[in-house]
Amino acid sequence: MRKYNLPTEAYRLASIEIELLKIAGIQGVILDLDNTIVSEDDRYLSPGAEAWIEQAKSADIKFYILSNGKRRYRVKYWSYRLDIPAINPAKKPFPCAFRKAIKHLRLKPKQVVVIGDSRHTDMLGAWFVGCPFIQVATLPHPFRWWEKLLGKRVQTPYPTDGELWDFNNSEKYDL
Repeated sequence: MRKYNLPTEAYRLASIEIELLKIAGIQGVILDLDNTIVSEDDRYLSPGAEAWIEQAKSADIKFYILSNGKRRYRVKYWSYRLDIPAINPAKKPFPCAFRKAIKHLRLKPKQVVVIGDSRHTDMLGAWFVGCPFIQVATLPHPFRWWEKLLGKRVQTPYPTDGELWDFNNSEKYDL
């Protein structure tokens, strides 16, 4: 079988080709939550993300969520909704949570890809443990304090002409 090099960037989660992950030997995915699947202000949902996750699960790809999000009930809600175990707070980029996720998946680091929007948490954490990484464009969200300080976002911005799905959480994170 021909070895395939994974892309390092993708427009959004659903634009990553599952078959190419399989060809590259990927059997597991560590996913970021905030601004990768749903915007941290709960305004937007990454188009096609939930269907993509289900298709990948059908292709025998395992998942784990690592989140630094401060609102733990959101991570619990999404973990339940997507039927994916999660660690929160993950304290990314420190490797402890990444190692726990890899151990839970029962895979080697080279068999697990980390997918997230952040270079300084997701990508750096993946590098620390030896996993490949795919950066997706960050969903629109309010500037964080450190982004205000820098005067810019450090993530790849979501394209202004890109499709966005509104997230109307009528359940208000009740489980």
